[in-house]
Amino acid sequence: MDALEKLGLIGDQMVLEPAEESDSAPRSGGSVNPGIPSRLSDRARPQAAPVGPNAVAACGHSPAELQRMFGSGENVRDVLTPLTQGKGDPAPSLERKKHSLGIYQAVAGGQRVPLLKTLLTSACERDCYYCPFRAGRNFRRATFKPEEMARVFTQMNQANIARGLFLSSGIIGGGVRTQDKLLDTADILRRKLNFAGYIHLKLMPGLERDQLLRAMELADRVSINLEAPNAERLQKLAPHKFFFEELLEPLKWADEIRRTLPPQKTWKGRWPSTVTQLVIGGAGENDLEILTTTLYGLRQLRLQRVYFSAFHPISDTPLENHAPENPWREHRLYQASFLMRDYGFDLEDMPFAADGRLPLDEDPKLGWAKQNLSETPVEVNRASRRDLLRVPGIGPKGVDAILQARRQGKLQELRDLRALGILADRAAPFVLLNGKRPARQLSLFG
Repeated sequence: MDALEKLGLIGDQMVLEPAEESDSAPRSGGSVNPGIPSRLSDRARPQAAPVGPNAVAACGHSPAELQRMFGSGENVRDVLTPLTQGKGDPAPSLERKKHSLGIYQAVAGGQRVPLLKTLLTSACERDCYYCPFRAGRNFRRATFKPEEMARVFTQMNQANIARGLFLSSGIIGGGVRTQDKLLDTADILRRKLNFAGYIHLKLMPGLERDQLLRAMELADRVSINLEAPNAERLQKLAPHKFFFEELLEPLKWADEIRRTLPPQKTWKGRWPSTVTQLVIGGAGENDLEILTTTLYGLRQLRLQRVYFSAFHPISDTPLENHAPENPWREHRLYQASFLMRDYGFDLEDMPFAADGRLPLDEDPKLGWAKQNLSETPVEVNRASRRDLLRVPGIGPKGVDAILQARRQGKLQELRDLRALGILADRAAPFVLLNGKRPARQLSLFG
């Protein structure tokens, strides 16, 4: 089996790892939907980037696309099933070919790059219920040796087919042995082949602390997927994984290393970012559980971000008859996570329903504003940074622009906000300008 055939066997399923995918420009700071950035934008968000119903969000879809494709989500299974089976794919043939090899557009190190997302091996001794690579599933497996993977990626890099690498693996012979092979691959790329570009290394359950330290010395980003928000939910997805010992502990180690050790031995003179991922909708969890774990990761473990992967069933797995998750839910969770990371929101600010779920039909920032700002609007000329960030249509860059403009004089009309790059019509129902309410956009409440 040649290298391209191996990549093809693996690549079709790498879409399940949403980390660093991007098919659109990053968001502006003024979006009413803080989830409008592309998956990879992280903190690099040009002010002039397009925002609106057709902008691709962190879940990989635009609000308009979600509405067009899925409506209210009542018939999600009917829509997703042909896509899962490879039918009805709307992507151009070239993009399908790239995706079949595991090559996705990404923004890494502030630059848009084609990223090869792949595995050292699709063989695995773990039997996670949702995973296409689980032990015992009947399909053709593929395995690379570290030297082979490094050589193949280098050839793709030299041909400008892939300029960054996202490398994971199935687990064979335990997490420690598998992690050694991942480290060997990265070390060959860095030390022998002098690759200075972007590498994201996955951390294997059961790895040792010294292996984590070595991964952090070699990579631009490291991650281990928590999969579920807590140990109880994890048992319904991956009954032979240990939430605290195998998955959460490495994230704690990474934070400790960043806080206590100098990054002198790292490849680029700085510690890599750390992220994690949660599967959404496979274990009966609610959004309160998900966002509780998300907030802990962002604030206590200083994760760069948390990724969400909406569950969809894979044939020949224990959850093959489980209903796929509504993509709107993933979309709202991304919005909520950005509110907590970048806008100062807390769990108690989220408009949870009685069942612990976020409304699917409304941006959580807009929902909060309707409940809290409709009768007590924010005076733009006097409000603090924290209060301005809570207004729909005003993001971090917009706040900076407002604070700068206030030093020059009063902001009195919506056109003054528009001139600062703010989505003034979205902000209008929730602000005062020099003591007066601007004209409301009643459609926001429709």
